[in-house]
Amino acid sequence: MPTSPHSTFAPSWYSTLEEAGPIGSTQARKSIDRLWRTFMRGRLFIAVVLLAMQVFNWVNHSSTGNVATWLIVLSLSHVAATLITLVAWPRQSTRKLESLRWPLTIGVDLIVFATLQLFQQGEFNLTPLFALPVLMASILGSLTISLGTASMVALFLLGEPFWGLAQVADLPTSRLLQAGLGGIGFFLVALLANQLAARLAREELVAKSSQAAARTQAQVNELVIESLSEGVMVVDMHGVVRNANPAAKAMVLGETTPHAVKLLLSARAGWEGLADLVNETFHRNEPLETEVRIDLDEFTSHRFFARTRLTAGLSSSAVGLCVVFLEDLREVEARVRTEKLASMGRMSAAVAHEIRNPLSAITQANALLDEEVNDPGQKRLTRMIEQNAQRLSRIVDDILNVARAQPSSGEGHSGAVPLDSTIRQIAQDWIRQNQALGVLGVHLHAPKVFINFEPDHLRRVMVNLLDNALRHATGKASSIRLITQPAGSEQVRVSVWSDGLPLEPSVHKHLFEPFFSSESRSSGLGLYICRELCERYQAQIGYQRSRLDQREGNEFYMLMSRNTSELPVQQSLSYPMGDSVPGFTRPPGQTQAGPPSLSTL
Repeated sequence: MPTSPHSTFAPSWYSTLEEAGPIGSTQARKSIDRLWRTFMRGRLFIAVVLLAMQVFNWVNHSSTGNVATWLIVLSLSHVAATLITLVAWPRQSTRKLESLRWPLTIGVDLIVFATLQLFQQGEFNLTPLFALPVLMASILGSLTISLGTASMVALFLLGEPFWGLAQVADLPTSRLLQAGLGGIGFFLVALLANQLAARLAREELVAKSSQAAARTQAQVNELVIESLSEGVMVVDMHGVVRNANPAAKAMVLGETTPHAVKLLLSARAGWEGLADLVNETFHRNEPLETEVRIDLDEFTSHRFFARTRLTAGLSSSAVGLCVVFLEDLREVEARVRTEKLASMGRMSAAVAHEIRNPLSAITQANALLDEEVNDPGQKRLTRMIEQNAQRLSRIVDDILNVARAQPSSGEGHSGAVPLDSTIRQIAQDWIRQNQALGVLGVHLHAPKVFINFEPDHLRRVMVNLLDNALRHATGKASSIRLITQPAGSEQVRVSVWSDGLPLEPSVHKHLFEPFFSSESRSSGLGLYICRELCERYQAQIGYQRSRLDQREGNEFYMLMSRNTSELPVQQSLSYPMGDSVPGFTRPPGQTQAGPPSLSTL
């Protein structure tokens, strides 16, 4: 078997297969080895038949004494050489060994067939047997080898009629003409077989390349479909889901998707809209698109924008498959919110400029008015105007900071803030403004902890979280809890817990995105601003479903780093811990010594 396309015995189509690179070269070697061993089995069969013929002649003519026993020895040696070559020839041979392939196979056959043709007894004609070495040289060898073998056979056929003649004039013209036609036939066989073998090799190369390209394309398509965020389902006309990518399984089955599950649209409750869409697509034989709703359970339902497409059947009368593309409408709304945020960021500078101009005029006019008035009541009014103008200016600055997406940094705050006293003051003000006496339970367990957080920004975060908890809580006594407690030696945890219903997974996924809200009247910026303010001070904010006093609820928590400064910059109003805080309610069985039990579900 050749190791190089330039080997003497290398077939004319070997280099064609090697153009495909290592894969083509390996395939060429396998094809050559398979064909060569097929020819070797054919040689072995012919050698055995020739040996049997010689033995038959020896048995029938042994009494006359005209049998050449050395022909039997020659045939037996031919069988042995053919068998040894078939069994012992290595599959991975060297170039030096390849150079012996021709004389050990084709050369031996030519010598044996020619000898038997010249010295055999009887009227047997072995000329057709020369087709075997000619075909072998044409298919497995180069064009030069094939034509050389055919020429040797033709020369033998032309010279064989002169064997044993006393005079050339005694040679029949018909026999010489028959030998010439036979030689021409072998030449044609050699040429045609060689060209056909080369063409078949090229066709095989094209087929292998097409198969490799098809496999590569299939792998790429599978990878793309697997990584799509859009759900893709393949459904037959009976409503059986033949295939679905992970996104589609997560959409219709939830987060936990069993493996090897058989999906039948009509057999699952809550999938009626999707099943009707597929049936309508097959009935109309045209693509459709609409909004469908899938109920995962009694609490969770998803809305999708579904598009269907039909594949072509194997025949004109066959029905193809329906491909369903599912897109979560919440994801679409999230992209719209992101685009809205980008638009708001672009126009925020202009809006802030328009707000700041009249705000500066109001501030200056108020300062001039404050210089003119002396009445204490009017002085209070001017101070109120000044305070609210400053507050409005800070709000504009915060919006601009969020729109510009500045990197998180601790700059902008004045220093360490006492956590418990500040939270206590915020809780007191919130209870008074929302008339939530008895609804909010305050549990403060970090009395000596200071944090790096601007008090106004901390107030905005806490008020947003408390307002959000109030909207979703039951309104019972202590249905909202505000808890501070140490979280290790370097952090402190602030939690706002409420006994509301669990959030849907789709809502949980987009909680802190801008303009996202489960309520139509909400702007959807509250939790987003909380996250941005927390990130500015290297704090973390998150959500989890947790259990408090044997009740399940929603918990929003913040993890903030402690400040080791001894002197706070601003001291909030000081209240003793415990029930003296307005609106404070201690959970049943809870003592002042430790924090309430809070466990994550």
